[in-house]
Amino acid sequence: MPNLIAADIAQIQAIAAVPTILETVAALTGLRFVCVARVTADSWTTCAVLDRLNFGLKIGDGLDVTTTLCEEVRDTRAAVVIDSVADDDRYRDHHTPRIYGFQSYFSIPLFRPDGAYFGTLCGLDPAANVLSTPKVIETLKLFAQLISVQLETERQLAEAQDALSSELLSAELREQFIAVLGHDLRTPLSSIVTGTDVLRLSGLSPASTKVVDRIRRSAMRIAGLVDDVVDFTRGRMGGGIAIALRPETALQAVFEQVIAELRGAYPRRTIVADVQIAGALMSDAGRLAQLLSNLLKNALVHGDIAHPVHVHIRQGDGALDVIVSNRGPAIAPDTVNQLFKPFWRGHSGSNEKGLGLGLFIVSEIARSHGGQIDVQSDAASTTFIFSMHGPVVAAVPAA
Repeated sequence: MPNLIAADIAQIQAIAAVPTILETVAALTGLRFVCVARVTADSWTTCAVLDRLNFGLKIGDGLDVTTTLCEEVRDTRAAVVIDSVADDDRYRDHHTPRIYGFQSYFSIPLFRPDGAYFGTLCGLDPAANVLSTPKVIETLKLFAQLISVQLETERQLAEAQDALSSELLSAELREQFIAVLGHDLRTPLSSIVTGTDVLRLSGLSPASTKVVDRIRRSAMRIAGLVDDVVDFTRGRMGGGIAIALRPETALQAVFEQVIAELRGAYPRRTIVADVQIAGALMSDAGRLAQLLSNLLKNALVHGDIAHPVHVHIRQGDGALDVIVSNRGPAIAPDTVNQLFKPFWRGHSGSNEKGLGLGLFIVSEIARSHGGQIDVQSDAASTTFIFSMHGPVVAAVPAA
């Protein structure tokens, strides 16, 4: 029960309008002590208080509920309003006014929207005051109703926040699980790839070699999917894909290797490449290779198979531009806005399926490098352009 009462106090304290309501009620009635009380079958507790009488009650303080008139309000669910105890036949000899020394008093019930009793908006003063006019009583009831409505709003907000926190925790745990699983899968996949390399050197028959090559391609594809999922979860958990910036002096070879690998993976497609690298660049070569690979795969999968894919790479004076272009139908403007979202996959005539993370990872790598990725698409071609500008790196002298 104490924890529940504390939660009820917190709900009242969260309502920003309550202090203003107490001030307004005090001004309206002339009473110098006004409060919101949580009243249960066996407790009376202040949730908010305005005390100009030095009555001594603070937020969270309690009274013996049997000594209060709020107990009567709880039982009858009706307001109690007293202008002057001395002139009131019903309460003149009542023990509550005698215990607390008041003459004027009101207690208006507070209900939750479902009808459950919460407590009272109440006030008292040693001096008599005219409270029982229709205008005063209706205004007090209006303030009580306002607090009741706000109580439900705070309850709904608290529930929504709890649900959101629970969902965020679940999402974080899922992403941690995926990251750990992806890490653990890499070891057996590496063993499979190494095993196929050994088998190819053991003098297999042509038919067996084809099977081993198929196994190796499948393992490499699984490894690529695992890498995409791990990069995605790292990006979600850490606010972006981590990169290790260093003066890269071998980007020409890195990019040419990516292009050569994809030419081997797509032997029926033509890739026209123009790579010109001049000097060093502060970057992460491995991530830039991944960026080019994802852009090139996307062009090969979605481009017109009757036309080549063009790759133009220029680097110099701290700037890098990677341009990948393919022929094919124009991408609709509303589709362009979806391309870099995770798990989004466009329609393609290719049988090759993926997770829809490739372009999302491209955009994250671009962002991590302080660069940008743009798309230009019309009836003639679709072009992805990555550009970045970093500090100029002095040439590294040859050893």
